[in-house]
Amino acid sequence: MIEFKHTLSSHDIVSSYAKTVLSSGIRVISEQLPFVKSVSIGIWIDTGSRNETHENNGISHFIEHMVFKGTTHRSVKKIANSLESVGGYINAFTGKEHTCYYARVLDEYVENAVDVLSDLVQHGTFPEKEFEKERLVILEEIKNVEDDPDDQIQDYFEAMLFPRNSLGLPVLGTPDTVNSFTRAQLVDYRAKYYTGGNIVVAAAGNVTHERLVELVEKYFTMAAAAAPAKPRAKSHRPHPQRKDYAKPIQQAHLNTGIIAFPVHSPHRYPAMVMNTLLGDGMSSRLFQNIREKYGFAYTVYSFLTLMEDTGVFGVYAATDVKHIQKTIDLVSKELRALASKPMTATELQRSKAQLKGNILLGLESTSHRMMRLGSGELYFNEFVSLESIVKNIDIVTQGDVLDVAKKILQPEQFSTVVFVPANDDAPSAQKKRI
Repeated sequence: MIEFKHTLSSHDIVSSYAKTVLSSGIRVISEQLPFVKSVSIGIWIDTGSRNETHENNGISHFIEHMVFKGTTHRSVKKIANSLESVGGYINAFTGKEHTCYYARVLDEYVENAVDVLSDLVQHGTFPEKEFEKERLVILEEIKNVEDDPDDQIQDYFEAMLFPRNSLGLPVLGTPDTVNSFTRAQLVDYRAKYYTGGNIVVAAAGNVTHERLVELVEKYFTMAAAAAPAKPRAKSHRPHPQRKDYAKPIQQAHLNTGIIAFPVHSPHRYPAMVMNTLLGDGMSSRLFQNIREKYGFAYTVYSFLTLMEDTGVFGVYAATDVKHIQKTIDLVSKELRALASKPMTATELQRSKAQLKGNILLGLESTSHRMMRLGSGELYFNEFVSLESIVKNIDIVTQGDVLDVAKKILQPEQFSTVVFVPANDDAPSAQKKRI
C-alpha cells in the first residue's frame, strides 16, 4: 500500500488531499472538506469508446447501462432506491476515454454509496430479461441524439478528424453495433477493463481518507491486475475537407476545427486562454462579431478538448442557411486575426480572470471537485492543485497565446461539417442525406 497526503489551503478554504494505492492496484484519492455535509464519490474506469473497434463500438456505454439492471446483491428497484431513499443520487456516464459511476450523499451515508457503487462495478449480472429492454433504451438514446443537431454534429465532426481511429467512433455506438451485442461480449469486455489497475476511486466532501480507504478495501474484492494497454491516436492531421448533410431541421449547424494538443502539452494553458478569448461567453470575439455585430447566429462558441495523446480545437455555430458561408468566412477572419496579432493586455487580463473564475466557481460543488480529482489522476497520475492551475494561467503571456494561435488557427487546414435544412430552399449541392 502506497500513501500520499497533502493539506491544501487556498482562498480561505482548507482541504486535505490524500492518495493510497491498494494492493489490488486500485487508486483511492480524496479531498476532505470538513465544512460541507455531503460527499461525492466516483468510481472511474480508465476505458471508453476509444478502447473499442468498429465491431464493438458502444459496448462501454452498453455496460454502463446494464450494470444498473441488477447485481448479485440488488435488483433493478433496489439499485434505484438504494441512495434515493436516503436523499442521495446515483448516476453514470461514458466518454471517449473514461467511464464513471458516481453518487452524492449526506456524509452519514458514505458507506451506502461505496457499497452500491462497488456492487455495480463488480457484480452486475447483465440479466437476459433486461438485456433486450436496455438495448431498446439505447437505440432510443441514439435517436435522441439524431434529433439534436448540435449534439449529433459533434459525432460527424470527430469522425472526420479521426477517420481511421477509434476516437472517431460515437460513444453510444451505432444501431448496427448495439443490435449485435450479446451478454457474453459484455462479460468479456468488463473482465478485461474493469480491473484494479484500471480503477480510480475518487471522493470529495466530508469524509476522511482513512475512512474511504477502509470502505474501498471492505467492498472491493477484485484481485490485482494491471491496466490494459491504451490505444494511441494518429498524430497526423487529416486532409482538410468539408462535408454538407441535409437534415430535417430548420436551421443550419456547422462545426469547423482541427486536431490540436494533448492534455500534457506545454501549450495547454495558453490554448485555454486563447479559447476563452475567442469563443467562451458573451464577451468573446466570436460572440461579439458573429452574433452581436452581424446577427448571423444565436449560438456560436469555440471549444478545446484535451485528451491523453491528442486534442481537438473547433468552432460551432447555428445560423440561417443563407448565412452559412458568411458565418464560416467571419469565423476564419477571427481565427486569422488572432494568429497574426497579439491579443491586447486588457484582453489577456480579462481572459485569465474569466478562466480562473470558471474554475473557482466550480469548486463550490463537491461533485465538480470529485470529477477534477478522478480525471486528474487518470491523466496525470497525481493531484493537480488549484494553486498550480492558477499559477500556470497567470504566467501565460500575449506571446504564448500568439504562438499557440499560429500553430492551430489555420482556417485553410480546418475540416468542416455542415448540417443544412432538407427542404426545397436548400442549395441542391447540399442535399446529401445520411
